Amino acid sequence: MAGFKTLDDIGAVSGKRVLVRVDLNVPVADGKVTDATRIERIAPTIAELSKKGAKVILLAHFGRPKDGPSAEFSLEPIARATAEVLGRPVGFAADCVGDKAAEAVAAMKDGDVLLFENTRFYKAEEKNDPAFTEKLAANGDIYVNDAFSAAHRAHASTEGLARYLPAYAGRTMQAELDALEKGLGNPVRPVVAIVGGAKVSTKIDLLMNLVKKVDALVIGGGMANTFLAARGTDVGKSLCEHDLAGTAKQIMIEAAEAGCAIILPADGVVAKEFKAGAPSETVAIEAVPADGMILDVGAKTVQSVNDWIDRAATLVWNGPLGAFEIEPFDRATVAAAKHAAARTKAGKLVSVAGGGDTVAALNHAGVADDFTYVSTAGGAFLEWMEGKPLPGVEVLKR
Repeated sequence: MAGFKTLDDIGAVSGKRVLVRVDLNVPVADGKVTDATRIERIAPTIAELSKKGAKVILLAHFGRPKDGPSAEFSLEPIARATAEVLGRPVGFAADCVGDKAAEAVAAMKDGDVLLFENTRFYKAEEKNDPAFTEKLAANGDIYVNDAFSAAHRAHASTEGLARYLPAYAGRTMQAELDALEKGLGNPVRPVVAIVGGAKVSTKIDLLMNLVKKVDALVIGGGMANTFLAARGTDVGKSLCEHDLAGTAKQIMIEAAEAGCAIILPADGVVAKEFKAGAPSETVAIEAVPADGMILDVGAKTVQSVNDWIDRAATLVWNGPLGAFEIEPFDRATVAAAKHAAARTKAGKLVSVAGGGDTVAALNHAGVADDFTYVSTAGGAFLEWMEGKPLPGVEVLKR
C-alpha cells in the first residue's frame, strides 16, 4: 500500500510490546456483545502479531463516558467476547495507564493478548494531551492503528501515539485505505456514486466533493426531494429541506461544470403515512399528490440506477434510496444493491460502500458480503468521502 507504513514494514516483533488501537465500540446488551463484526475485523491483525511473538496490547474506547471509570462503559465484557472470536485467552487490565496497566504488561509472555480498559475514562484521551499520550506510550515499543473508524479523531490513542512510537497501519486499516483508494483516490472509470439518506444538510460537503470526482451521482432518499423541489417539482408532504434549495442548485451547477451527471428520481412510491404496510402507489415524480409522501423510488428510477451501475467500473455507495427500514419502501434499495452485487461477483465492478444505514441496507438485502468492500467506519468513511484529511491516517504516512 503505497504511502502508508503497514505490518509488512514492521520487521521483527518477537518480544516487543505492540500497542494496537482497535475499534471495540460494539453493541452490548445484558453484559454480552450482540454483534461481533468489529471484533472479527481486527482478528487478522491481532493473530498475525501474536503468531510472530509480539505482546499484543489492545487500546480502545467504548461509548461516551462522562465522569471517569464506570461499570457501564467498562471494556471487560468485550475482552471475553474478543477471546471467543480469537479462540484464545485475552487478558484484561483495569486501567490503560499507571500501575495496573504496567503490571499487566509486565506479566505478559510473547504472543499474549491483553486489552486495556476504556481510554475515554480519561478526558486527556480526547484532548490528545501529550502527558497522557506519554503514559500510554510507556507501555509499548511499537504502535499499530487498526481503527480506521476512529481515524477522523485526533485523540491520544488514534493520533498522538504515532508521534511517540514507530507507527504502522494494521490489516483492517490497510484494507480500508486500499478500498477507498480504489473507490475515490485512484479509481477505474467510469465512477458512479449513490448517495441517499434523509437530509442534504448532513451531506453538503460530501456532495460538493463527489461532483468533482465521479462521472455520475445518483441522489436518493429524502435528500432527493430537496433537489426535486429546487428544480420546481412539487413533492407534496415529503421530507424536504426547502431552505436548502439554493445549495441544491449550486451543487447541480458545479456538477454540470465538472461533467458529472446528476440522477434524480423519475418516479416515486407515495403513501399518506409512514408506517409498515401503508397503502402506497407509484407515480411519476411530477404527479405526487399534495397529501402524499415519497418514501421510495419507483421501478423506472431503479432501472435508471441499474443502467448507470452497468456503465460503471467503480461504484461508491453511501445511503439508501428510500425508507428501507419499513416494507414495502425497501424495494428500490434492495433491487439496486442486488444488481450491484451481481456485477461485482461477475468481476465487472469495484463496489465500495459505507455508513451505518448503508451497511444495514446491504445486510437487509443479503449482499454485504458480495460487495468489494463494505466499511463499518461511519463518520471516518463519510469524512474521507468528503475529501477531508483524517488525523489518524495522515500520521501513518511514510
